[in-house]
Amino acid sequence: MKTFTVSEANAALIEIEPDLVKLQRHHELLTAHRAEAEAASASSKFGGGMAAGTVYVTALCELRDIASAIADRGIEIKDIGRGLIDFPSLRNGRIVYLCWQLGEPLEIEFWHEQDGGFAGRKPL
Repeated sequence: MKTFTVSEANAALIEIEPDLVKLQRHHELLTAHRAEAEAASASSKFGGGMAAGTVYVTALCELRDIASAIADRGIEIKDIGRGLIDFPSLRNGRIVYLCWQLGEPLEIEFWHEQDGGFAGRKPL
């Protein structure tokens, strides 16, 4: 497991923030077309399809690729819709998470225990 210092996490935020915005947009598009995609899937054995099929599949593939690239860096995506991510970090000899979400300043300000989640966030 890769761990991040606060400085490393802050540097990564600057790099991946545009990707998190793209993830959020793709998530919104996929959510908006979910019912249509489910209906198309259900009728696929009868030659189904959907008007936004290409857009839907493209967004799905791009979401997968961006999310994989972020995960490959050791950053954990907790909620795509909120743009919520965690950076594993060492604090007093144990693993904790540096926590950030879209809309916050491009600087890590909070951390939480591994089992604390967003509700357990504490200021640095």
